[in-house]
Amino acid sequence: MAAEAIILLDRCNTDGQDLVNSFRAAGKDYPAYVIEEDAFLPDGMVSVYGYFLGDFSKSERGLGRPRYFNQIQIPDFWEITASNNGGQVMYRGRERAKIYYSEPKNKRLVSIVDWFDERHEVRFSDHYNRYGVLYARTTFNEKSQRVNKTFYDAEGRETIYENFVTGDIILNYENGTHIFHSKIEFILFFLRTAGLNHSRIYYNSLSTPFFVSENAPADGRKEDVLFWQENIGNEIPGNMQFILSGNAPRTTNVYVQRKEAYDKLIALGADPAKVKRLGFVYPFDRENGLGTKALICTNSDNIEKLNEVITALPEVHFHIAALTEMSSKLMASEKYDNVTLHPGADLEIINDLCEKCDIYFDINHGDEIVSSVRLAFLQNQCIFAFDNVAHNRLLTPKEHIFAASDLNGMVAEVKKVLGNRENTEEFLKVQREWALAEEKESYMSL
Repeated sequence: MAAEAIILLDRCNTDGQDLVNSFRAAGKDYPAYVIEEDAFLPDGMVSVYGYFLGDFSKSERGLGRPRYFNQIQIPDFWEITASNNGGQVMYRGRERAKIYYSEPKNKRLVSIVDWFDERHEVRFSDHYNRYGVLYARTTFNEKSQRVNKTFYDAEGRETIYENFVTGDIILNYENGTHIFHSKIEFILFFLRTAGLNHSRIYYNSLSTPFFVSENAPADGRKEDVLFWQENIGNEIPGNMQFILSGNAPRTTNVYVQRKEAYDKLIALGADPAKVKRLGFVYPFDRENGLGTKALICTNSDNIEKLNEVITALPEVHFHIAALTEMSSKLMASEKYDNVTLHPGADLEIINDLCEKCDIYFDINHGDEIVSSVRLAFLQNQCIFAFDNVAHNRLLTPKEHIFAASDLNGMVAEVKKVLGNRENTEEFLKVQREWALAEEKESYMSL
């Protein structure tokens, strides 16, 4: 029996996962499919390409688990070196391959290996999945431009061949060869094969997913929905105007999932009857405890105004966590009575700290680690950031982001929420409203 509706995502990112989880929270467990190939999809999400490749969990070609960085095959006398950011294959002092990890990178699980020629140009990439299987290989020309990608099924047979120059895709499936002249044709074949071509389509991009909706059987109904998860420039995107003018054969409504993008669309003249604001159902894990513990996650010793923040808030105990070892500069901050350092912390330790702390300072330079701002948001922590380092502005309201020169302003706001239930609740209300946090009933009515 065909599904009432499906969720078709351009790629698996945080917004896409939040959309799927919001429907599930509302009791609508629609099948979710991802177009851009991703071999480390969360449970319950299926790759359009992977649909034709079989069950890798039982493949004799894999390990039954992700491949660790030192488990890739290399020639005799070559060696593998690695850090938490990536790995290298070396031979006689020269880099012969670069290893890329899946997220979180500190686990060092292999996703892609780029192999170099004698000129150190990428000639092909090996793609590994969550079961440790080499399931695809991309080849490059002498200019390191992608030429084609071959996908292998669970038994190692060449199943899908994608030509990036012509856009053609060749599929060997059920004793037949199918040739498609675009990715759109390939996805429409997938929908027919899976019995989904008459299902409603909830999609999140005006690129490939939109054109799939445009070319799927219309059936005289306009029930597909675009969930817009991007920012807006100085004009309404052309394909969105096409939908709002009533010309799309299947789509009539647009749900915008970013506050600033919604406000911009309305300011540009979009019809509020057709452009609606709808965020996500977030799984908030706990109530804010009104404590005086704060968390900072970093893999750098460059933390904006760290000493000043610590000394300005002696009533707050700061927990500073890093996936790596800490430099002597950062270790020196343990001289303060209100600081505890956690070098070499794993995700379990960081999750535990998130449950214990009620304030998060997003003030570290460099990359965000383990999506720490999101973890803090889901644990109902009050998030404060400096504008020159803020890592997740979708979850941090503008009112809670301070100029690096405005330390006093940040400190004053922190003191307002310490031990004051009314101020804390108001702070969190602003934080949730900025992120468009929804109740599950909002999705039950779709």
